[in-house]
Amino acid sequence: MKWTPPRSPHNLIQEELWPDEWKILVSCLMLNLTTRKQLDKIRVGFFDKYPDAAAMAMADEGRLREMIKSLGLANKRAKTLIRFSREYLKEGWTTAKDLHGCGKYADDTWRIFCKGEWESVAPNDHALNKYCNWLGGKTDA
Repeated sequence: MKWTPPRSPHNLIQEELWPDEWKILVSCLMLNLTTRKQLDKIRVGFFDKYPDAAAMAMADEGRLREMIKSLGLANKRAKTLIRFSREYLKEGWTTAKDLHGCGKYADDTWRIFCKGEWESVAPNDHALNKYCNWLGGKTDA
């Protein structure tokens, strides 16, 4: 049975991007040290230009950097997004943490939204915690 994460009243970006695993993980990489509000300003145009891992893997780094400069850390982000996408396309990774640039937040997100393992994830992120608590019927603190 395939997991379909239910929509919550919390309106997480992952809920909007599901079922596209690559876009969910890219959003995690782009949310690092920035806000959802900042990401939302570029997100639609970004995914129009780079709709999948193959497009991102072939991205011109300079053009990508220009597109994401409002998020900050554009040089590092551009390199990370391209390398991540190339690794994503290869076989051999078993969890998001195996991919370049993906840490606990990306892995927790992947396990919750892509694998349905929300009951065994202990996120540090407040939004992911709210979502997991909502799934479990707990009220938010």
